[in-house]
Amino acid sequence: MKKKFVIDTNVLLSNPSAIFSFEDNDVYIPISVIEELDTFKKGLSETGRNARHFSRILDDLRERGSLSIGIPLFNDRKDSGKVYVVLESDMALLPAHFERKPDNLILSVALILKKQVGNMPVILITKDSNLRIKADALGVSVSDFEADKVNIEELYTGIVEFEVESEILKKYLSSGSVSLEEYELMPNQYVILRDAKDPLQFVYGKYDHVTGNLKNLNLGGKDFVWGIYPRNLEQSFALDLLLDDDVKLVTLVGTAGTGKTLLAIAAGLEKTTDESKYQKLLVSRPIFPLGRDVGYLPGTLEEKLNPWMQPIFDNLELLLGGVSQGRQKRLSQSYHELINQGILEVEPLTYIRGRSIPNQYFIVDEAQNLTPHEIKTILTRAGENTKIILTGDPYQIDNPYVDAASNGLTYVVERMKQEAIAGHVSLVKGERSALATIAATLL
Repeated sequence: MKKKFVIDTNVLLSNPSAIFSFEDNDVYIPISVIEELDTFKKGLSETGRNARHFSRILDDLRERGSLSIGIPLFNDRKDSGKVYVVLESDMALLPAHFERKPDNLILSVALILKKQVGNMPVILITKDSNLRIKADALGVSVSDFEADKVNIEELYTGIVEFEVESEILKKYLSSGSVSLEEYELMPNQYVILRDAKDPLQFVYGKYDHVTGNLKNLNLGGKDFVWGIYPRNLEQSFALDLLLDDDVKLVTLVGTAGTGKTLLAIAAGLEKTTDESKYQKLLVSRPIFPLGRDVGYLPGTLEEKLNPWMQPIFDNLELLLGGVSQGRQKRLSQSYHELINQGILEVEPLTYIRGRSIPNQYFIVDEAQNLTPHEIKTILTRAGENTKIILTGDPYQIDNPYVDAASNGLTYVVERMKQEAIAGHVSLVKGERSALATIAATLL
């Protein structure tokens, strides 16, 4: 049985192509949604671009027929679902105290369709949790938009642990390699082999999908990078990925204080200044919302960026100033010198659309505030010999259009986990300070 889906505005603002995600079912767009999109279309933010994009999609579909009687979404499907624009609404179907506003008008459209079609399922699709609550209370089937959602509780961690016989551990220690073909593993996944009889005995390494073997970490013959030592196994795995030139996309997920950004910047400085593997270290983060003009703040461009980029500058100052473990820092060198030399660039993601970024070590911090569409925009900017690192905490999101399960960072972790040029590590243990660790855990 075909279903009828009523689409809320926020779904289209987060994914303008969402109407093509419902297979051969019918899609209904209330006229109040079109009017709401009209208020966004002049914006320079990503939501403004998405509003304009959806308007163009709907305008192109009009060439196939009339939106009032339904237009097939797919020309090559015999039983293609249709898209409709619904002009009518009926506030009389709602409780008397409900105000006449877009959310309630959308809800009334779902009730009208439910009344018209009888037993045929009518489902309201919205990313607004309050609207979902109201719809459920009124007996309307309702759901979040699931196409881009990830089960955050089952998010790929990039690390797996097995219990094995002690002979396997001995073989790995003696030869530096052991076959893992009997296990189903992802490329560049990190494996911990623990002695079944003595759990305190274990070895670890990275899975090589070409040979099917577990291999040692390759940290370039050193146990620290720019004075930064990995403080736990997860950080060692992350650093191995960050220094691996064959892995072009690295995703690091973890709560506050797990070392995601610091490790990424330290590895980037190593690769650009010491090894000259990349021409430039580019560090960026979204000025939320993505695309907001920095002109709202007074002063020069650098002064405008300071409030947004200060977390990155803090990490750079830590790495470039003072004496750190294992390495005498260049006391006279600040990140300003690296910027002036063209080795380091710190900028917002505001103007990335249309750019091509070749031969750069590109770090995107706070990537959990990006939508899947925005992440795609960033990744498609990568030119020849560019490595991209996405870091973030899915539980600290400021963007109202995404959540822990639907943000671009978790989306790309799941979508790219089977690719040989991608690698991921979830960092759990906080290392910033005892206070930061306790706060992240308890508060």
